[in-house]
Amino acid sequence: MLTSNFRCGRDYPKGGDRARRRTALGSVLGVREPLWQSRREAFFYLLPIAVVVLLQVGGMFFDDTRASAFGLLDGAITFAMAGLLVVRKWYPELLMAVTLAVCAGYLLMQQFAQGTWRPGFKDTDPWMMLSAPVYVYSAMVYAGVLLGPVLVLALIGLVSRPWDTSTELVLGTVLLVVLPALIGLYVRAHRTLVQALTDRAERAEREQHLLAEQARADERVRLAEEMHDVVTHRVSLMVLHAGALAVTGPDEHTRTAAEGLRVAGCEALNELRELVGVLRNESNDHQPREERDEPGAVPDLSTLVAESESVGVPVDLRLDGNPALTSAAVGRTAYRVVQESLTNIRKHAPGAPTRVRVRYGGDRVRLTIRNATATRSVDSGLSESGSGAGLAGLRQRVELVGGTLTAGPVPGGGFEVDAVLPAYVPAPESG
Repeated sequence: MLTSNFRCGRDYPKGGDRARRRTALGSVLGVREPLWQSRREAFFYLLPIAVVVLLQVGGMFFDDTRASAFGLLDGAITFAMAGLLVVRKWYPELLMAVTLAVCAGYLLMQQFAQGTWRPGFKDTDPWMMLSAPVYVYSAMVYAGVLLGPVLVLALIGLVSRPWDTSTELVLGTVLLVVLPALIGLYVRAHRTLVQALTDRAERAEREQHLLAEQARADERVRLAEEMHDVVTHRVSLMVLHAGALAVTGPDEHTRTAAEGLRVAGCEALNELRELVGVLRNESNDHQPREERDEPGAVPDLSTLVAESESVGVPVDLRLDGNPALTSAAVGRTAYRVVQESLTNIRKHAPGAPTRVRVRYGGDRVRLTIRNATATRSVDSGLSESGSGAGLAGLRQRVELVGGTLTAGPVPGGGFEVDAVLPAYVPAPESG
């Protein structure tokens, strides 16, 4: 008797349809999905092979036809098909088709073979190999949605033999073919459902992340518009009044001071426009790129150096590269970095020798301001003035244009500020 009640091991793939998609992609790329990914999966995947081999070896001791020609052929086929169970995950359709062909061959031999080649099956036995239930299960789990069930239905018709069936034969077919097929169908549906729920959760997470990003972008635009509408209006009024005073002032000193106030207000409006453009993150695609990328004038750092030297802080300024390729927003930010750093040095390290290095590259600007220890006593009244958030505000300003800033004490005494800025930041037209 070649049949046996066999319970299939839990060898379904981890990941369901995703695993099958990876297998299909791996076939195209010449790389197959691993048969198992853990010891536990390997145990349940290889367990059916051990069970089939043990059942075949045990059956040989009770089978009187084991020494016949058919017995030797059946043993060889059984052991070969048991070995091929290792790759049932890679070739489910092919191995199921081979199983179907072997069962058809057994049926033909039962009808037409003579002598020792005749199988001698009982009429109530399903004529198939011991490994057939495992291949049925594998076909329902790993094979195509249409091809797998078709092959299984063909095997059911061949094993149940509708033209000469019986109650025992139908029951054996249900237990050894239909039940593994139903288990495989359930596993496949379960894996598909789990994968669909996983994909839906991942998609919902991505959508939530995009909504949060969109909310942040909308808030940036709202703040930029509010800043533009409120602050620009007030500063514009100040500039207009200062311009009028520069023309109608009663004396030269008043007119000069008013003109300076007007110029400072215009610079503040330009900086505000550039910062609002960064917040809006717009690129003005309707303008030609060469017009958008027009570099602006970089503020002269020598003025800051002269101011520091006038109060006893020696400053060594060195500029490398071409500052003309730097956009106005970046140039003004670099100016503020140097200005704030020198101001802090005058407050907290008076008289300390200071070195300022500015390197203008093709795609970035790097500023390094480093001072030694103070050579004069610190004025407590001056050092305690201010809000104490100068470096924090400076870091925010640098990050606003896409740069980075680090600051801290250096070995041997002193302090260093290092800032890296992009060479160009687009600034759209104000409206």
